[in-house]
Amino acid sequence: MTSRTDSSTATSGDAETPEGPAKKLRPARTNATKQKLFEASMELIGERGVAGVTVDEIASAAGVSKGTVYYNFGSKSDLIAQLLRHGVDILLARLLSVGDDSADPLAAMDEMIGQAMDFMDEYPSFARLWVSENWRTPSEWQDTFTELRGRLLAVVGAAIEAVAAVYPVDPAVSRGSLATAIFGACFVVGLDRQTYNPERTREQSVTAIMASMRGYVVK
Repeated sequence: MTSRTDSSTATSGDAETPEGPAKKLRPARTNATKQKLFEASMELIGERGVAGVTVDEIASAAGVSKGTVYYNFGSKSDLIAQLLRHGVDILLARLLSVGDDSADPLAAMDEMIGQAMDFMDEYPSFARLWVSENWRTPSEWQDTFTELRGRLLAVVGAAIEAVAAVYPVDPAVSRGSLATAIFGACFVVGLDRQTYNPERTREQSVTAIMASMRGYVVK
């Protein structure tokens, strides 16, 4: 498999790829290409799993050359790692869009979980990839998952801290464990709804996950 070009080649602006010379993409084009690759790979991975999909198939489905993929992302393993990061960036942007210091933090948490459910609806294959690979030992992308999991848990943890700053909460509940429970529930409940219970509404899923949060608040 062709690897990335060296720094001297990259500096010149051209690189040899499996299909010949290619220009390095500008940041805006790279982001657009990454989104195309993300959507194409999620569809293919959803059909056959990550092991059953090739870089050539992902490139073809995304409408980009395989040379572009190899040059900008390297190997298939590097491509999947970058697409995991891209998916988490999308999810984080949606979660952080809820942030409003003037809002009721419980209502903000409710809306944040709703945003997570919407993301799972839009990208169910990402949830499947996350669940299937995140707890695999060892995983090819363990370091990537560790970093991304930490970023997501930090946002959930901050939302829990905001609730604790306003409401009396149960001191016996570990906030780290609660953040993990809510984080995991978003993936599992969202994926379960997609796979087994499509009749469940978004609101029912959010309410079920919020039960842990509301139980944390002392009446």
